[in-house]
Amino acid sequence: MDTAQFWHLVDQARDRVSDLDDAEAVAKEAQALFSGLPVGDITAADQVFWQLMADSFQDSLWAAAYVINGGCSDDGFDYFRGWLILQGRERFEQALRDPDSLATWPIVVQAAEAESELECGSALVMTSRAFTAVTGGEIPACDAIVYPDADPDGEWSFEFDDVDEMNRRLPKLSGLFEY
Repeated sequence: MDTAQFWHLVDQARDRVSDLDDAEAVAKEAQALFSGLPVGDITAADQVFWQLMADSFQDSLWAAAYVINGGCSDDGFDYFRGWLILQGRERFEQALRDPDSLATWPIVVQAAEAESELECGSALVMTSRAFTAVTGGEIPACDAIVYPDADPDGEWSFEFDDVDEMNRRLPKLSGLFEY
């Protein structure tokens, strides 16, 4: 199981749900797909998932999640990134390159209108639950994953409650959510 295969399974899970905006349903389908894999592939999928979580550990994305969800704790940021992974590779990579581009996604626009949060805690456990379903045991820890500095250049070292700074850095999202 490599990153491309992981993304393929996420796409398959998305193809199986009737409502693509239902991240919990996508996570459930992904878990079912992971459960059909050999044990080694489930463990490898878990490694890929947590590497993607590490890759998305960026203060600029955290700021976007803060605007979208009306605040964002450490756990909330994990749930947001789990949701983001379930949106598929293209959207995931776009959000990492330009977090403000999230404002153009229909699901984000709908969340602004409905004042709902975008997160999926089930994404964080879909591979471990698949492993347990297949083996009855717990999935081995991902010791090889190293989280980077979320803001290596210090460009985002300000309080996310700073409305002027957020409006300047994330103008589309700030406008959409009337931040």
